[in-house]
Amino acid sequence: MNIYESLPISHRIKGNSYPGRGIVLGLTEDGANAVAAYFIMGRSENSRNRVFTLRGGELFTEPFDVSKVEDPSLIIYAAVRQYKDQLIVTNGDQTDTVYEGLVVGKSFSEALEQRCFEPDGPNFTPRISGLLTLDAARPRYEMSILKSIDAVGSDCARYTFSYPAKPGLGHFIHTYVCDGSPIPTFQGEPERICLGSDIDALTAELWENLDANNKISLYVRFTDLHTGKLTERLVNKNK
Repeated sequence: MNIYESLPISHRIKGNSYPGRGIVLGLTEDGANAVAAYFIMGRSENSRNRVFTLRGGELFTEPFDVSKVEDPSLIIYAAVRQYKDQLIVTNGDQTDTVYEGLVVGKSFSEALEQRCFEPDGPNFTPRISGLLTLDAARPRYEMSILKSIDAVGSDCARYTFSYPAKPGLGHFIHTYVCDGSPIPTFQGEPERICLGSDIDALTAELWENLDANNKISLYVRFTDLHTGKLTERLVNKNK
């Protein structure tokens, strides 16, 4: 086994009916653009009743049909926000926690110390988060997962991973290993993936290989490290 092998994202998700919510961070093969991607999936009617929307450069999950919303607390949140040259991507309202922490000078991991996994036993869905530093001289990113330390949610295990951004390399973290009851949480270090330089190709590869029944929405963002120009793609199953 080659521990340094980077696989296409399609190899990581194809045939897996439920990786849950997922974050990809990295650098394009040509070294020009920082990459961030986020997708959501759902099994219940409440979870599937969502769309991504962009407002003022920030990404939000919102209900598709407001009349069908059962519990908005864990499914409606800001998923992507930016503070100065730092792009925050998370699977919950800890996006705001990280943002507020950065404002007062906290580090990524310090900001997340006040949060833990979601209170949705018996699954205890992990909170996954990413911070991409858009520095042309030294682009880099961090990823975090906060998950239950045991089957009863007695305490929170905290893992933070820090990476220098390297051309063509990305890392992928997701909430679940696969479907199940309860759903098994993600294990180990974020998975290495290879990244090209075409945002449409990456968007298509992600969307086409996510499970057709459970995928809901996808957002992909390239940020030019020298000009700051954004290129974005957004796909919603609900239209």
